[in-house]
Amino acid sequence: MSDVLNIYGQTFDSRLLVGSALYPSPKVMTDSIKASGSQIVTLSLRRQSPEQKGGQVFWQQIQDLGLTLLPNTAGCHSVKEAVNLAKMSREIFQTDWIKLELIGDEYNLQPDPIDLVQATDILLKDGFKVLPYVADDLVVCRRLADLGCQVVMPWGAPIGTGKGLLNPHALESIRSRLPDITLVVDAGIGLPSHAAQAMELGYDAILLNSAIAQAQDPVLMAQAFANAVQAGRQGYLAGRMPEKQVAEPSTPTLGMPFWHQN
Repeated sequence: MSDVLNIYGQTFDSRLLVGSALYPSPKVMTDSIKASGSQIVTLSLRRQSPEQKGGQVFWQQIQDLGLTLLPNTAGCHSVKEAVNLAKMSREIFQTDWIKLELIGDEYNLQPDPIDLVQATDILLKDGFKVLPYVADDLVVCRRLADLGCQVVMPWGAPIGTGKGLLNPHALESIRSRLPDITLVVDAGIGLPSHAAQAMELGYDAILLNSAIAQAQDPVLMAQAFANAVQAGRQGYLAGRMPEKQVAEPSTPTLGMPFWHQN
């Protein structure tokens, strides 16, 4: 049975999306991306100085890897800023995909839900395929889906914290209420077990950066995340056993001599 990740009609075998920042060197970055098995890589336009065409150099590196690029609007704090940066990315990188980040609070880098919805509406109407980064807020996620987003990316925890899934119940609710939307947990993942837990909740994919780039051995950590995402997905598809309030022996007594049954 085919089990692929669907992003706006494009399918991918890997369910792990990785970032391209914070690596100790370009070589470690490319080696880690290869080890992750990811087919989609995010890129910060601001970090590449697009006004100086610096992004073209990095884009060439990604092209050499044969991967799909997902530009993002990291660092934007207003609708106008995010929309302008998205349009710039479309011109430079020749893609209508955009990971929309619109920060509303500098302390925890929480997305601004009001501006995010407004910017998403503008970009969708302009032909973009928007992948909005949002907190684990069911109402905002639903608004984004109602606008036409086929992909929504709620956080597990604030960016760069590595705390894992702070509110699994909220993420479960989003999954339950938006069964036809591709859901990607973005941000807050610190360990492979966090990624596996999100996949076991039924999420379609994981997007992360710091957990690999800032590991002591990024390449080995990339392999670990690839395995964890796959294990979590398989666990979700297999269906977990029902939880019980009382213990139950794993070895049945049926058919055993009666003097062994008590």
